[in-house]
Amino acid sequence: MPVKPITDPDATATARHFNLSLPPVAYRGLRALCHGVNRAYFHVTVDGASVVPDSGPVILAPVHRSNIDFLVVSEVTRRKLFYMAKDSLWKRPRFGTFLESIGAFPVHRQGADRLALDRAQDVLERGDALILFPEGTRREGPVVQELHEGAAFLAARTGAPIVPIGIGGSAAAMPKGSKMVRPVKIHLVVGQPLPAPARSARGRVPRTQVHALTEHLREELQTLYDEAQKRVDDQAPRR
Repeated sequence: MPVKPITDPDATATARHFNLSLPPVAYRGLRALCHGVNRAYFHVTVDGASVVPDSGPVILAPVHRSNIDFLVVSEVTRRKLFYMAKDSLWKRPRFGTFLESIGAFPVHRQGADRLALDRAQDVLERGDALILFPEGTRREGPVVQELHEGAAFLAARTGAPIVPIGIGGSAAAMPKGSKMVRPVKIHLVVGQPLPAPARSARGRVPRTQVHALTEHLREELQTLYDEAQKRVDDQAPRR
């Protein structure tokens, strides 16, 4: 999604605070249920999960081909997770309240959503893990096209590394526009963390570095997506 310049002042803290409201025991139970569904229904496997930092701020940046990507990407870490999700999921107030209780917050994708960025920044400044889909919305096809700069922007603001993640098979499980979920094999490949761009002596990050990091992320995502999809294709039953 579009972002404002790195040199913009922070929004007020009162607009930024965001945390889980689900009790810890309930959150652990929900994560265990998700893990069971991932392994039993989608036979999810993961390569490279060990590179995800065990602590400190981190941006998990997966490719996005299906609504179930939110579910399966949780397999890369046991850490508490926060999600930036499309605002249309909040059309049903009760469902929106549930999403917020488990760490999701809405983002308006038509323009620069400053509140969503501030909430994301708050998550990272607390040292938590944020899942952000840099493509901005579900895409179709094998090519990772131009990314939004939100991930690189937040990395520059907070110093958080970006971990690119390829997801193979989720498009077949639930492609864009589908309301049915098929029990197909899903494989994730986690790439090496991309460090945040360095700040100048004046504490600023040039936009050129944000652009460069975004393009580097796109290239890494393409490689990881290709690798993850190939793994799924290689394991598919032969007719």
